[in-house]
Amino acid sequence: MNRINKKLQEDHKLLSIYFTAGYPETDDTVSIIQELERNGIDFIEIGLPFSDPLADGPTIQESSTKALKSGMTTNKLFEQLSGIRQSVKIPLIIMGYFNPILQYGVEKFCKKCGETGIDGLIIPDLPVDVYNEEYRSIFEENGIQNIFLITPQTSEERIRFIDSVSDGFIYMVSTASVTGSTSGFSPETRKYFQRISEMKLQNPQVVGFGISDEETFNQATEFSKGAIIGSAFIKHLNHNGKNKISDFVKTIRPV
Repeated sequence: MNRINKKLQEDHKLLSIYFTAGYPETDDTVSIIQELERNGIDFIEIGLPFSDPLADGPTIQESSTKALKSGMTTNKLFEQLSGIRQSVKIPLIIMGYFNPILQYGVEKFCKKCGETGIDGLIIPDLPVDVYNEEYRSIFEENGIQNIFLITPQTSEERIRFIDSVSDGFIYMVSTASVTGSTSGFSPETRKYFQRISEMKLQNPQVVGFGISDEETFNQATEFSKGAIIGSAFIKHLNHNGKNKISDFVKTIRPV
């Protein structure tokens, strides 16, 4: 069983952290992953830097730009992660845009993920139809889950199709805007969380975008299995580097 599926079976609300590979310093990737696991994070999304990250807000865009300028590449990320499973047990997911993966070679990329111990991919600009028709078999052969995003504007028909193609969790975007652009959830957004929950999908949902503290984490997980924090953690890295990660986690999920 994939590590993601095992984690989803645990009887508590899951907390995932996103950060950009190679940020704040090129060689920080592995030590940040290890420190997050030590502090009880349930799974980690590793951002693959890209020059034109359209779905990301300014905080993540800036971290991606800095990582690229520092020499971060797809090959370097795989080199950094080559021995990660000797020390890290929690699920690891790479989040990135399709262009760098296509340039690397989809089959080669998925094979490398499988060899490295990556459990899943989130590719915001890879349509589910294209994945299903052209790439699904490659992902499955390498034991890699592809995780799809839904938004408040996604139709019920589309959501149910995504659910039928998925085998892990569905990334439920809290808003149709970019990451890091909200503070707290409106009643309308919370109704959206409830509406998706009442659809009784096969795959659990994990909420992303707009989670930055204990209050928004609790709101996001009222009707879902977990929540993902990205921009708020990148801002923490901006101010503290790799230090005080435990302090950051305690602001979301106090011991």
